[in-house]
Amino acid sequence: MNVQVRNSVHVSGTGGATMVFSHGFGCDQTMWRFMAPAYQDRFRVITYDLTGSGRSDLSAYDRTRYATLHGYADDLLEIVDAFATGPVILVGHSVSSMIGMLATIKDPRRFVAQVMVAPSACYINDRTDPVHPYTGGFEREDIDELLETMDANYLGWSSSLAPAIMGAPERPSLREELTESFCRNDPDIAKHFARVTFLSDHRPDVPRSVTPALILQCSDDLIAPMSAGDYLHRHLPDSRLHVIDNIGHCPHMSAPTASSRAIDAFLASTLD
Repeated sequence: MNVQVRNSVHVSGTGGATMVFSHGFGCDQTMWRFMAPAYQDRFRVITYDLTGSGRSDLSAYDRTRYATLHGYADDLLEIVDAFATGPVILVGHSVSSMIGMLATIKDPRRFVAQVMVAPSACYINDRTDPVHPYTGGFEREDIDELLETMDANYLGWSSSLAPAIMGAPERPSLREELTESFCRNDPDIAKHFARVTFLSDHRPDVPRSVTPALILQCSDDLIAPMSAGDYLHRHLPDSRLHVIDNIGHCPHMSAPTASSRAIDAFLASTLD
């Protein structure tokens, strides 16, 4: 399988290091257009579509390979091997934050930094430890209902949930864009990917990632609440937490300037 075709890989910019931008569920690489171009003068910049999303080769979607996020992490490593030069900085949104983290665990020598945009290691609340309960933002029943609604009416689910995920109440065009992006996805693939995403629990993996990390947390996020960012900050061995004053789950689109400033400050201190 041709990696470039499989993931619709695009490379731009020049530099001794590479920045790789990986999008979230229901999205594609165009969602990085407010941020990625600003780094082309300093870095080799790679954007791509997760297999099964955007302009990727849908025939390459294998339900066994992508039954966990590890399959996507393996894809990411293949893209890095094929197109990156020098040390690599990962910028992952939402589920791609965990995909990127898994990649840093699999091959830590390739990466010098990781930026997690609106991340969550687990979306489901866990009270098995009464002393330190985990708040992911959803009860298991909430997730089951969400997935059942998606199975019954994917387009209706997308039209109602995507605007809430985007937030940005003063930017209706962004809410419409995310809705259209959700609706463009192949429903069967999207349903499978949603189950993998929302039922995954990568809390045991978090302490294993030693790559310096920036956690970009939104102040009001329906999908990844403050508690999710706090958890990652406490358990990632080398992390910084930066909270952006933003309503929604997509600060790289609704607050790109604030996001870029936080990333620039992080890179300035990490790469020096």
